[in-house]
Amino acid sequence: MALLGQRPRRHTGEHGDGYGGEHGGGERPAARPAGPNPPHRDAPGPLPGLALAAAGTALAWAVHRLLPGVPMLTAAVVLGVAAAHLPGTGRFASGSGRPGLSLAGKRLMRAGVVLLGLELSLGDVLGLGWATVGMVLTVVAATFSGTLWLGRRLGLRGDQPLLVATGYSICGASAIGAVGEARGSDERDTAASVALVTLCGTLAIVVLPLLHHPLGLDSAQFGRWVGAGVHDVGQVVAAAQTAGGAALGEAVLVKLMRVLLLAPLVAAVAVSAVRRGRAPGDGGPGGRRPALVPLFVAGFLAAVALRTTGAVPAGALEAAAAVREFVLAAALVGLGSAVHLPTLARTGVRLAVLGACSWVVVAGVSYAGVLLTA
Repeated sequence: MALLGQRPRRHTGEHGDGYGGEHGGGERPAARPAGPNPPHRDAPGPLPGLALAAAGTALAWAVHRLLPGVPMLTAAVVLGVAAAHLPGTGRFASGSGRPGLSLAGKRLMRAGVVLLGLELSLGDVLGLGWATVGMVLTVVAATFSGTLWLGRRLGLRGDQPLLVATGYSICGASAIGAVGEARGSDERDTAASVALVTLCGTLAIVVLPLLHHPLGLDSAQFGRWVGAGVHDVGQVVAAAQTAGGAALGEAVLVKLMRVLLLAPLVAAVAVSAVRRGRAPGDGGPGGRRPALVPLFVAGFLAAVALRTTGAVPAGALEAAAAVREFVLAAALVGLGSAVHLPTLARTGVRLAVLGACSWVVVAGVSYAGVLLTA
């Protein structure tokens, strides 16, 4: 089954993969040489792909340093997509580099989600007040349910409706990666959803500051609107800092409150996947079932609890935040390298419609919520 980012095979004897493959189409594969020890090539290890992910991360860091308005994670996704399509790296990303890039997109994403928990303190979140908590819950519920419903009505393939709904309602690419892991989603669905959410979140960095004063919001209200309506944490920071420190503080707190909802959502998805026999590593009848709550979600909750105790020094928290940024960037390079734009274009109109509608929902509901709770 070809991944997004891989070129279609010229011949196959397998069933179609949902992207145009035909059963039994094309030539038959060449017969393997007879004999007890037929020659074979060793499967490539993860190191080449991990090296490319590390190089992409370093380049994303450099882009962010040169252009502070471009979040490092956004640059990482774009560079990953570019690596899948440039003549010099495209064949590598779909061939010998694929194992390491896939490893980065999965395992490093889990580690980044765990470290994200150190950004959250329950005391800070509850300090915003129950009205804000209710507003955030309403925004997440409305965005998630509305996007999921519309995605299914549009007939999007696989888990794309679920993944896009998660990314828009919780915390962008990190949430998509976490839910994709718990669900056992196809890497192509994950990559396409990450690409869409990253694109819309990047546009929000430009569009939302232009609407600050026309919508009649003061700095604190604008910060809460950005925190409730923008997808990724880095994108929230980039958009909110245009209105000053007060807006940035409100935006980050509201955003982290949304992030806190990642754990129960992933746990619910994991339970549903196990009941349907779709969880990764299930192994079928008699196979070992995974834990109902994925280990990285438990790690996320443990990190939140640790931060809440106040026992972690400020220097350690800053170091963990820096490590998290680099780990997530490497994961997003891996996910971005799985995007195949010609394939994505075949469902691009429906995916774009879903993204635009979901963006309107999350921005509109969060704006109303901010005005009602001001």
